Amino acid sequence: MAGVIPQKLWGGRFTEDIDPDFHNLNASIHIDKRLYAEDIQGSIAYARVLCKAKLISQEEMQTIKTAFKQVQGEWENNKFIINHEDEDVHSANERRLSELIGDIAKKLHTGRSRNDQTVTDTKLWLRKSIDKLLFRLKKFIEVLIARAEEDIDVLMPGYTHMQRAQPIRWSQWLLSYAWYAKQDLERLLEVRKRVNILPLGSGAIAGNPFAIDRQFLAMELGFDEITENSMHTVGDRDFAAEFLFWSSLSSMHLSRFCEDLIIYSTQEFNFVQFADKYSTGSSLMPQKRNPDCMELIRGKTGTIFGKCIGFMVTLKGIPSTYNKDLQEDKESLFYTYDTLYQMFHIAEKALATLKVNRKSCERALTSDMLATDMAYYLVNKGISFRESHHLVGKAVALAESKGIPLLELSVQQLKTISEVFEESISCIWNFNSSVDQYKIAGGTSFEAVQQQMNSLRCWLRNYSFKE
Repeated sequence: MAGVIPQKLWGGRFTEDIDPDFHNLNASIHIDKRLYAEDIQGSIAYARVLCKAKLISQEEMQTIKTAFKQVQGEWENNKFIINHEDEDVHSANERRLSELIGDIAKKLHTGRSRNDQTVTDTKLWLRKSIDKLLFRLKKFIEVLIARAEEDIDVLMPGYTHMQRAQPIRWSQWLLSYAWYAKQDLERLLEVRKRVNILPLGSGAIAGNPFAIDRQFLAMELGFDEITENSMHTVGDRDFAAEFLFWSSLSSMHLSRFCEDLIIYSTQEFNFVQFADKYSTGSSLMPQKRNPDCMELIRGKTGTIFGKCIGFMVTLKGIPSTYNKDLQEDKESLFYTYDTLYQMFHIAEKALATLKVNRKSCERALTSDMLATDMAYYLVNKGISFRESHHLVGKAVALAESKGIPLLELSVQQLKTISEVFEESISCIWNFNSSVDQYKIAGGTSFEAVQQQMNSLRCWLRNYSFKE
């Protein structure tokens, strides 16, 4: 005859054992065991606040703390034994605590629900993971700046619509992604603020009926604030969705960076070459050097998008407060963090060892890319820009009709388009001069690029992140 199920945290009112197949669907221990340290950290802090509220004695609190340190050591040394009945990391830790200290362990859950416990654990883990990503982002920006400084004299075509547009510094291209990464870092700091709000003490839905000092809990666990509504608290996963969206946006920037480098590494461009340790070959074609480090980042970005969209669809269909659907947050968060951390780390190391083929970059510069400079020449002669643009368009068409580069048009030929052209037009056919005319803030001149690097370095000095 079936009896009361003693091993479940919720089993007192049930007289039948759970169906084994449903148990397997219900259990999340294979995923959320990763939160063992955060679960223990939150539980020790909760024991302290129970002691402060005189719900357990100082001795009982110390017993719980000491036992949990042993449990954490077991996890860290791969000696923790997960029982089949353990649904999740919370029940596993509480079960093991009971094995070590007996009935004292039963007092720990006073006023606490797995609803506020799991969201607290998740926020503790995510806060720590965000800090590690902030470190990786900073390192990536530092490498972008370092390479921009190292290769500041390299000129290359700038592209719009994947067509050669105007000459730029290679460093200007690099720093364009440093500014994307700067925005990503600033956004992540904002996400961290909303993660760092304490849920613990909200109970299952209605709050905590005991004299629990939630401000004390927040201080113990390093949270900046406490949540203000228990129903909102246990059902809120906006912080997870926001992190997943942030990850999608920042990985999209990284994917575009990789796409550029994949293109630049082709033999048709030959602007860059990846180090052997970040390249792969072909199982069939011996000559191949494939930029798989960049392709994998580009590919994994799509999977990160999927994790974000999938979790958003999960959230949209559930009613208010806690529902078991919310258990799906951790798989998405864990995958996304792990993958994105690797992506930034590999991008950083591949960039640091990247070879820039200066001569190939310079050979790709063609005189038609100075057509805008020709228009500026006419502007300086007093012709409106719209008229100058029209006249230079005619010059381009004339050069194309004769099958010669724009710079080989003679002054006499140019005068058939406008009498304003003079011998002084020859001064524009210099790529270094063209690039260095853009001295305004944000431009691609030597001084403007240096100013960007200085500005980024000054900004970075405000932040110190640890891996």
